[in-house]
Amino acid sequence: MSPALATTRLLAGVHAVLSQMGVEAYLVGGSVRDALLGREARDLDLAIAADPAVVGQEVARHLGGTFFPLSEDVGRVVLPEGAAVDLERLRGGIEEDLRRRDYTVDAMAVPLPEAARGELRVLDPLGGQEDLRRGIIRLVSPAALEEDPIRLLRGPRLATELGFELERETAAEIGRRASLLALAAAERQRDELVRVLATDRAGRGLRLLDDLGLLSRLLPEVEEARGVEQPPEHYWDVLGHLLATVAALDVLLSPVPPTGEDDRRLWESFWSPLGEVGEQLRQYLDEEPVTGRPRRALLKLAGLLHDVAKPRTRTLDARGRLRFFGHDKLGADMAREALARLRFAQRESDFVATAVAQHLRLAHMSHQGRPTARAIYRFYRDCGEAARGVLLLALADHLATVGPALSWRGWLAHVGLIHYVLMEPVRREALVSPPKLVSGHDLMAALGLSPGPLVGRLLERVREAQAEGRVATREEALALARRALREETREAE
Repeated sequence: MSPALATTRLLAGVHAVLSQMGVEAYLVGGSVRDALLGREARDLDLAIAADPAVVGQEVARHLGGTFFPLSEDVGRVVLPEGAAVDLERLRGGIEEDLRRRDYTVDAMAVPLPEAARGELRVLDPLGGQEDLRRGIIRLVSPAALEEDPIRLLRGPRLATELGFELERETAAEIGRRASLLALAAAERQRDELVRVLATDRAGRGLRLLDDLGLLSRLLPEVEEARGVEQPPEHYWDVLGHLLATVAALDVLLSPVPPTGEDDRRLWESFWSPLGEVGEQLRQYLDEEPVTGRPRRALLKLAGLLHDVAKPRTRTLDARGRLRFFGHDKLGADMAREALARLRFAQRESDFVATAVAQHLRLAHMSHQGRPTARAIYRFYRDCGEAARGVLLLALADHLATVGPALSWRGWLAHVGLIHYVLMEPVRREALVSPPKLVSGHDLMAALGLSPGPLVGRLLERVREAQAEGRVATREEALALARRALREETREAE
């Protein structure tokens, strides 16, 4: 059919198995849509006139994969190379089946024998090809939303991924039924949200979800930020700032230069000087702490939540100035609650909560000039996996604070600071993982100590001194530990 459909080998392999079994099958849904758009796709969606459990196990046996039942009528074969074949039982004939789907661009089919031969004879009773040409997402029927409420999110997610518009009446039908989203499993809501965040149009996608009344259903914490006033240096209210932060991350995290002149200039000013470190940073963003959920999507989720606690911490000081003391720490707790509700993994929750908790860290460590080696060491120690994400979030936070009033000189100063903190560990490896000069056992033996928190504190003093370049040998480390022990003893007296 097309290179955009997984691989010819996969199509031919699946067809050979189903043909031998005498199973009527059609390529459907996203597989057909992506092929018509020329988009790369590793996975296949098939509608079959048979039991998916029986067929799936046979496909898995022949192709060396593993079969997983997803429901009574749907199963998935996962292949060793990571591709998947989804098998769904046909509901009546193929045209009847297509008319019961959700959006017209996913309500097209190609007979599997023809697809395997590379022929493109699309069955399209609902005008999906015309909607693809026009760039719109249109409901097959409003009843589809009530049959499966996750489709409320699927429409705007498709529009975001493809850069399409929601057809006006489709948007109205989704908005009227937004409350039904609560009936969809949290895991499915999470997966649709992540797919929006993983695009380069996440800011636009979140605004669309907000316009449809869905964002507050997904993340009621964000709704509290609507209309909350900010200090004069902020261009937007709190909710506007959160959405603008995600839009800024869309620009900064784009794998290729953006098309807009201003966005391209911002992007190039950050990425061009990084060289090999930039390649490592791109790999970091592409990594998936959980399969299918890239770190770049998690960072945008942190961007959406980084000031989420401002409404709950809003106060006025004696001079009438707005203050949000502790919003970073409370925001981290709120982020954890939100991610737990949506069934994110612990590692993902730790990443997002750390980014939220530490999003002010760069400003704190550089308010008197370039941060010290000790400050950079502590930053990487405390932020762990989220450290590079926190740096990117700080840049996006700046863009979303000043908005159109951006000063290019001020922007370059922020970029220079981020580059310094990002590159310093490359120049001085001890800032991230200093070589071990002494162990806890060494300290206990040399200083006559028993196991306990004191030993840990002394080891940390040694590591910080290494990061600053003040100790480089075992003897220097022991000497510093002795001095630190005397200080602790004097303070305790």
